[in-house]
Amino acid sequence: MNKTIFLTSSLLLAFSGAASAQQLTPDMINTAAVAAVPTESPVGPPKADPAVIHLQVLLDRAGSSPGVIDGFYGANVSKAIAGFEAMQRLPVDGKPDPDVLARLTEDGPAIKPYKISEDDPKDLVDAIPKDYAEQAKMKHLGYTRMTEKLAERFHMDEDLLKILNATSAFKPGDTISVADPGASQEGKVKRIEARRKAGQIVAFADDGSILAVYPATIGSEEMPSPSGTHKVNGVARMPVYEYNPKINFQQGKNKQKLTLPSGPNNPVGTVWIDLSEPTYGIHGTPEPSLIDKSGSHGCVRLTNWDVEELSRMVKPGVVVDFID
Repeated sequence: MNKTIFLTSSLLLAFSGAASAQQLTPDMINTAAVAAVPTESPVGPPKADPAVIHLQVLLDRAGSSPGVIDGFYGANVSKAIAGFEAMQRLPVDGKPDPDVLARLTEDGPAIKPYKISEDDPKDLVDAIPKDYAEQAKMKHLGYTRMTEKLAERFHMDEDLLKILNATSAFKPGDTISVADPGASQEGKVKRIEARRKAGQIVAFADDGSILAVYPATIGSEEMPSPSGTHKVNGVARMPVYEYNPKINFQQGKNKQKLTLPSGPNNPVGTVWIDLSEPTYGIHGTPEPSLIDKSGSHGCVRLTNWDVEELSRMVKPGVVVDFID
C-alpha cells in the first residue's frame, strides 16, 4: 500500500534554522515528508534538505527527472515538478502543491542500503586529463573513484553520497546508504521535444501522453542547437568521441582530429543518440551536476542515466522537434 511519510516535529525544528548538509543522515531522509518542501528556492546559502532529497527521489521514480539528486531546491527541481504536473494533466506551475504531493506515490524508502561488491572497483582509472590529446592516448575514459561511480549509479551528487556515508571507506564489503530512484521508465517514444528556453527534453508516446521528462543543456549562445524538426538515426552505447576542431570547436591547443575512447567520462558520456542533422545528437556527460547550468556545443546533453533510459525507448525514425 502506498503511504506518505511525514516529517516529525523534531526534524522540522532541526531544519528550520541553520541546519547544514553535514547534519544529514539516511534516517532523516527516509522520514522526511515531501509536504515539508518549500514552494520556492530558499533565500541565502543553499542547504541540502532531507525533504527535497525525498521529493527528488519520488520525481525520479515517476519519470520526471530532477537530474542529480542533491537535496537542493533549484531550477531542475521546479522543472521536474512542472514535468510531473504535465504528465498528470494538472495545472503547470512547478510548485509542490497538495495536488502534486498527493499523486507522488511512495514505493519504499527514498534511501536504501547497498553493499559494495568486489566487482565495483573494476575499470576505475587513475585520472582523466583535461587535454583531449592526452585523453586520446587512454584506453578507457572510466570513473576515477568509487564515489563517482556509485553516485552516478544511484543518480546522486557525489558530495551527498559522501555526507550520508561519512564513516565509509567505500571499499568492497562496506554497506552504504544510497538513493533509490526505482526502475527505469519503459515504453516506446514516438516524438521528442527539445525545449530550449525551459532546458528540458520531453518524450511523448504514440497516444500523445508524456513518457518521461529530463533536464537538459541544449546548445549555447556561441553554438546554438539546431532548429526545426529532425529524426533519430540510431543509438550508440559507450561511443568513442570523434573530435574535429574544424567542424565543432577547438579544445585547448588541439587543431588536429582526435579519437577519444569510450567511457562515462567521455565528452559525450555513455550514450550518443544520433540525429539526422549532421554532427548533432542527444548524449550524456562526464559532469552531471552541470546539466542546464553550462552550455553545450550545440547538442542536447543529459545525465548519463537519463540518456541511457531515453535511449532504450527510442528507435530510428523518432521525431525530435527543437522549440523555444
